[in-house]
Order: sequence, then structure tokens, then C-alpha cells
Amino acid sequence: MRDLKIPGDRHPEKAHRKDNAQPKKPDWIRVKAPGSEGYRKTKAIMEEHRLVTVCQEAACPNAGECWSQGHATMMIMGDICTRGCTFCNVATGRPDNLDVFEPGRVADAVQKLGLNHVVITSVDRDDLEDGGAAHFAQTIRAIRHRSPATTIEILTPDFLKCGPGALEQIVAAGPDVFNHNLETVPGLYPEVRPGARYFHSLRLLQRVKELDPSMFTKSGIMVGLGEDRQAVQQVMDDMRAAGVDFLTIGQYLQPTPKHHAVARFVTPEEFASYEKTAWGKGFLMVSATPLTRSSYHAGDDFARLRENRLRKLGRLPA
Repeated sequence: MRDLKIPGDRHPEKAHRKDNAQPKKPDWIRVKAPGSEGYRKTKAIMEEHRLVTVCQEAACPNAGECWSQGHATMMIMGDICTRGCTFCNVATGRPDNLDVFEPGRVADAVQKLGLNHVVITSVDRDDLEDGGAAHFAQTIRAIRHRSPATTIEILTPDFLKCGPGALEQIVAAGPDVFNHNLETVPGLYPEVRPGARYFHSLRLLQRVKELDPSMFTKSGIMVGLGEDRQAVQQVMDDMRAAGVDFLTIGQYLQPTPKHHAVARFVTPEEFASYEKTAWGKGFLMVSATPLTRSSYHAGDDFARLRENRLRKLGRLPA
């Protein structure tokens, strides 16, 4: 794995943030260091195809486990984001020009890894008129061409500063799952996602359902940022009102002292309680554990998601 980026290196806004102490992690969120043969093979394929992964850029704690199974979440459109969210370890600055050959390289890597399900995400590209929507669509089509049996999940930015038609391009390309994370409760947006707007993100997810009611939608939040239970439950209600099918909830982990402080570590029992509440609100699929991330076990969860929809429609036994 790459080392975590040093605060101030391509992160000019982070250099001016106060230091926040990084508390010791409890036993329930400690993971083994990567190093298996499968991990090394996945890493080699990513390097061969010159691909960026959110697993490395965001310092995901599950990278060792996922990569050992050949599952890497590819991050398109570069490794420099135009936003400066205080929870995120991805570099902030002025991005490079889009690489028109990247969709083909992503498709080649998916084929070489033999993936049944792939997750594709990206940095925010507020510098582009369409926010990179066309690039997403080209990547989806390239994967479909090379690996028609592979199901595709995308985790997109919010396209807040785009002109009309950006979202429509992506939905028309036909991903199997459209994911956009709300990340936190609305009251924490000014601190955690200063460049985003809660209700815009919620409307984005609702709009996907309006464009294609059969497309699965997914969203997630982190806990341990300073939210309370009532606010989390309200986010669940907001997601359900927008037609979101799949909810993920995971523990926020502070990448460096320059990032938003961890308010507390939420216990596994609290996560189980959140999960029970979410099922009761009608989500088709819920994953709520300390180590849950958007793409963690995404393939297995997608299979369950499809089965749960068929059960709800009466096409499978309950």
C-alpha cells in the first residue's frame, strides 16, 4: 500500500487546519496488514494498467482483504479532487486533463481480474462542464463490451456544479447500481462536506429513480463524526423517501491529524441496532458494521440485493 499522503503535499487547505489527536482504535476495527499472493497480484494489475484505486487513495482499512480476493475499487479521472472534504484523504488541488484511454484500461483490468461485480468511483471534477459524467458513461460501456456478464456499480460525485444532462448520461449507460454517498447527517455538512449540499445529494438519488425505476440506488454515511442517533434515523427516512434501496453505515476513521476528529468509536452493538432500524424502514439491503465501506463485499451484497427485490415482488419464496 502507498503511504498516507503528508498533510500539505497537494493539500494546501489541509496545511492550515488545526491538528486533531488521533485516538487509539478499539480492537473491533483493527485489521491485518496486506501481503497475500492475491493482494500482490491485484496490485500488479492496477500498476500494469496505470489505474488509481480509492482503496489506496482513501487508505481503506479493508484493502488487504479485498485485494487478496481480486476486488479493487477503481477511481477514474485521476487522483486529485476539486473538493476539500475534511474526512477524506484524497488529494485536493487542480486535476490533470482526462485520459481518454482510461475507460479501456479499466475494462481490461476488470476482464483480467475476472470480476463478477466491479465498483467504479471517481474524484469530484468541478473543473469539467459535465463533472466527468461522459467519462463515467464511457467507462461503463467499455466494461460492458469486454465483460458483458460483469455487473457494474458506480459511486459518483454529486455533479453539483454541472450543467443539465450530466446525470442522464450516466443512467442511460445502464449501471446496475448507482451509488452516491450522503456521508454524514445534514447538520455536519458545513464541517465535513463544505463543498456539498445535503438536499442536492438526496435529490440526485431521487432523480436516478425517476429516470430508471428499475435501477438500484445506494447511499452511505459514516458515524463517529459527532452525529446523534436521531439525526442518523432522519437520514434513513430521507433516503427511503428518495427511493434508496441499499444503505451502508461505517465507522469514520481519521486519516491524519489534519482531518476531522473522531468524536467517538461506535460500538458493534450500536451498529447492529442501526441495522435493525434500517431494515424496519424498508431498505432492500443494509450493511452496518464498524468496517463497512461502500464497496466492501459489494458483489455479495449486490446478489442479496437482487434476491431481496425478487422476494418483495413475490418471485422468490420469503
